[in-house]
Amino acid sequence: MDIKEIQNLIKFVAKSGATEVKLEMDDFKITIKTTETGNTETTYIQQVPVASALSQTPVAQQAATPAAPAATETAANEDSKYITVKSPIIGTFYRKPAPDKEPFAEVGKTIKAGDVVCVIEAMKLFNEIESEISGKIVKVLVDDASPVEFDQPLFLVDPS
Repeated sequence: MDIKEIQNLIKFVAKSGATEVKLEMDDFKITIKTTETGNTETTYIQQVPVASALSQTPVAQQAATPAAPAATETAANEDSKYITVKSPIIGTFYRKPAPDKEPFAEVGKTIKAGDVVCVIEAMKLFNEIESEISGKIVKVLVDDASPVEFDQPLFLVDPS
């Protein structure tokens, strides 16, 4: 694992809201701890042989202010009429086939079932993600070149 991959991992952990993540591979062990605000507090890297695989501690849920749930409920009610296109794999989300090309899917673009809406890179392979539904893209929920998890919402589509 090189320094750029470690930096990307630290950024991902900070954005995810996890308070602590431990990554153990064959020849090294990384522990990343974050504060409540998401700032990285401590990163430990040890070069020791470890036999176990990846382990992640449960994410601590933060207490929200009373206004936050009301705003979330309103947004959820507005989004309930849309269908969500979700990530079928873990990887890095890309909206374009190449940096100098146009994005596969833009807000307002009409797509049909089978159209490629994005690419997700996983283990150095670029996987084209096809839409299973037809409709108009209302919202792109993930930034370009961001890590995505399995079943993470990527797009909101208006099927009407």
